[in-house]
Amino acid sequence: MEFAFSTNAFKKYSLVETINVLSEIGYGGIEILCDVPHAYPKTQSDSDISEIKQLLSKLNISVSNLNAFTLFAIGDTYHPSWTENDLNYRKLRIDHTIDCIKLASKLGAKNISTEPGGPAMNNELTKNESLKIFEHGINQVLKTAEETNVTVLVEPEPGLLIENSEQFVDFIKNFETELIGLNLDIGHFFCVGEDPSQVIHKLSEYIHHVHLEDISADRRHNHLILGEGAIDIGSALRSLKDIGYDGFITVELYPYQDCPVYAAKQAMKFIKSLDYL
Repeated sequence: MEFAFSTNAFKKYSLVETINVLSEIGYGGIEILCDVPHAYPKTQSDSDISEIKQLLSKLNISVSNLNAFTLFAIGDTYHPSWTENDLNYRKLRIDHTIDCIKLASKLGAKNISTEPGGPAMNNELTKNESLKIFEHGINQVLKTAEETNVTVLVEPEPGLLIENSEQFVDFIKNFETELIGLNLDIGHFFCVGEDPSQVIHKLSEYIHHVHLEDISADRRHNHLILGEGAIDIGSALRSLKDIGYDGFITVELYPYQDCPVYAAKQAMKFIKSLDYL
């Protein structure tokens, strides 16, 4: 297992600055935000992509994942979602995901992560209707995923269409391709009342990438610096080792945009203090 850090905490820094900072701290990987101000695909020229690749190669940093979840470039955290009532608005999410898959291929990234449908409450659609629309949308991007061999990872989140492990399993059973999987956010499962260590064993066959943060004992969805919450992070990491997971674990601390360097350093200090191997 290797550790990475997500650039979504570094929105006040350029992507180049962020890569350099994370390298200095000691991260071997970086999750790139596919949104403003970092790598929104529609604004990335060939020269931009080349510059990023050269810098990553120079610093010997791998891309752990492309984060295609938020869409502030044209919307907000969740919108446009996969389950919008407006077909044209929904198509913006589909097109964005296809663009992110293509960008991942150019950067040599193995996977991208996306939201699990969208906000759970939709006054015009039932949950089953929303799930069918989400499934249809994913099927529309899988052709590009197959052409580029980039895996699309769904990330369950509290308050969204797919929140927990049972809902995720029910959804992914609708697909036969291996190019759809799980972005396991340890804190998200803790927030909805599940034991992350148990979830890791339950969903082991689907895990392609991991998000890591801490969460307070009240299980409120607010990402905390590792060690400042109630999650047994050591236990979760041991479970990942038990299932043979050898991919990246990306620390995701986007609430710390006013002090991302501090957050990244504290997370690395915590990681080094763990006796999980």
